[in-house]
Amino acid sequence: MREARAGSVATPHAERQAIATLHGVGPALAEKLGKLGIERVQDLLFLLPARYEDRTHVEPIGALVPGRRAVVEGEIQLTEVTYRRRRQLLCKIADGSGFLTLRFFYFSTAQQNNLARGVRLRCFGEVRRGPMGLEIVHPEYRRVAAEPEALEEALTPIYPTTEGIPQGRLRALIMQALRELDRDGVRDWLPSELLATENAADGEALPDLRTALEILHRPPKDISLTALTSGRHPAQQRLAFEELLAHQLALRLLRQTSRSEHAWSLRDGEQRTQQFVASLPFQLTGAQRRALTEVARDLDAERPMARLVQGDVGCGKTVIAAAAAARAVGCGLQAALMAPTELLAEQHARNFDGWFRPLGLPVALLTGSQPARTRRSALEAIASGEIKLIVGTHTLFQQGVAFQSLALTIVDEQHRFGVQQRLQLNEKGVRDGRVPHQLIMTATPIPRTLAMTAYADLDVSVIDELPPGRTPVKTVVVQDTRRDQVVMRINEQVRQGRQCYWVCPLIEESEELHYQAAEETARQLTEALPEVRVALVHGRMPARAKERAMQEFKAGKIQLLVATTVIEVGVDVPNATLMVIENAERMGLSQLHQLRGRVGRGSLDSSCVLLYRAPLSQIARERLAAIRESNDGFEIAQRDLELRGPGELLGTRQTGLAEMRVADLVRDALLLPAVQAAAETMLSKYPERIAPLIARWIGGAERYGSVG
Repeated sequence: MREARAGSVATPHAERQAIATLHGVGPALAEKLGKLGIERVQDLLFLLPARYEDRTHVEPIGALVPGRRAVVEGEIQLTEVTYRRRRQLLCKIADGSGFLTLRFFYFSTAQQNNLARGVRLRCFGEVRRGPMGLEIVHPEYRRVAAEPEALEEALTPIYPTTEGIPQGRLRALIMQALRELDRDGVRDWLPSELLATENAADGEALPDLRTALEILHRPPKDISLTALTSGRHPAQQRLAFEELLAHQLALRLLRQTSRSEHAWSLRDGEQRTQQFVASLPFQLTGAQRRALTEVARDLDAERPMARLVQGDVGCGKTVIAAAAAARAVGCGLQAALMAPTELLAEQHARNFDGWFRPLGLPVALLTGSQPARTRRSALEAIASGEIKLIVGTHTLFQQGVAFQSLALTIVDEQHRFGVQQRLQLNEKGVRDGRVPHQLIMTATPIPRTLAMTAYADLDVSVIDELPPGRTPVKTVVVQDTRRDQVVMRINEQVRQGRQCYWVCPLIEESEELHYQAAEETARQLTEALPEVRVALVHGRMPARAKERAMQEFKAGKIQLLVATTVIEVGVDVPNATLMVIENAERMGLSQLHQLRGRVGRGSLDSSCVLLYRAPLSQIARERLAAIRESNDGFEIAQRDLELRGPGELLGTRQTGLAEMRVADLVRDALLLPAVQAAAETMLSKYPERIAPLIARWIGGAERYGSVG
């Protein structure tokens, strides 16, 4: 493994201190914290709140606004159990200014008895419109005395959690970690010159690290909640700047290192690429031929290729990857394709098998859910070199997987893996002083300004042309009050022999959000469409059950597939002609475009229905108009960048970009010029600070080449 040469820098105690040294952290809690990526005290400090709640004042019930979270106090007027579709407990409270219903789907007899008429409660939760007026579903609540009780003095941070760690426990641990700052805390690796005014997006100088962390974990009640919610507070921008800088430095060092390494020259002496292309049942587009020429030029060289093939949904990137793999096999070496999900890996394996079997080249599939005997057989064939073409999930880089001569690694939807996992797969092929070539694919086009930062270690090929015969998808925007009409449309499509998708953001009913849950939607649609065969697919299902449902859908046995966004990438069913997306106003443009790309994959007329819940914000209205008006992924990516505004909480996951802990490449695009300049400064003047900075934000700094 490559090692970073860093100058001698003193690492503060909190950056080295194991999490188990904190008071009250035993082995069981340490294991749960590990699921959140928390292994050292420092990690707690950088586990930032997902959001904040203002519990510093009580809101009169008469002044409540739907969609807002609030603290209310009132006296119970009535408590009853009802059976409307499902058993639920309703509790009506009043404060003199109005009435509010508290709704519980999960409750005990003791809880029901404690919520008696005349009891005074202080509640907190999201207010929404219900069948009997305003309500809060599953509020936090406690009994209070008639006389006023003290409220919170600061905003309440809400952290991302894992099962078994309550918010209160996590807050207490973070308070302990903050106290470590008062002793030998966390070092600010950024020199003060990088925190100057010109490096901040809004013209304000960025605060030092200590100040930023204290503000974000203990925000004073007079702080701008709007700035915090939008991620644009100077304290958040300070950490976003540091994280973007760490990623930029890591990618530049990767680029620098790769240029000094050696790879196999994959000269196509046996003309395998030409044989492969000639055997295809279709002609390559001009854009595909151009990308293939660029890939072939890289593979000819003894310097390892590091190339991204970027193109819209359905543009034919996988064929380019297969042609490159044919070149590796023609040289007697191995190629491996890594996909983010088992569904996508299995689809790639089927495509590769269909293309390569006529050429006498078998393909091995390697996933986590395979039977032990099948997996063992595949591992033996891969290790011996008997099989040269391998497709799999992240299992490809796990312990126990050995390649005989891995010369080319292909990573699909690379943002779902990250740089670390890409490197782990590549290290499987290091042999005789040579490293594998890397080909990366993404179906999410992004603007050039962001690509320079997100893909600083890669050369980029763009496929900006769709194969002939693809019919553009017609997109319509419909308010969710017209759901019955959409259901009728599904029935019409099925009667014509077509298939449909219905996508929901959540798996099961949420106690806080209004999204339609996939499980509840599947039940409702099954009742509404008794003659339609309905199936459900979501990320928590066992892999075999998920694959069985997908295979039955692909085979036409299932006519309507209700799913979460697990189907966003890679599912290819040409007979599917209608996509319905629930709560479309809550999704990013790029994710909507990805989902829409699951239909229109043949010559049949296809449609995408975007269901939304009113009222729409101005930005949501513009976003839905943009996706309705364009089928061009590059244009949509640019619009996505332009439409991100204050208060947008969509995150990088919905843009197809690398998911970061604090930064958002779209939201924080204005920081990027300063980040690139800061990277130059760090490389030239402060090389000894680079390795610990990368280790803080990404980990494994030794993987990123020589520093100093």
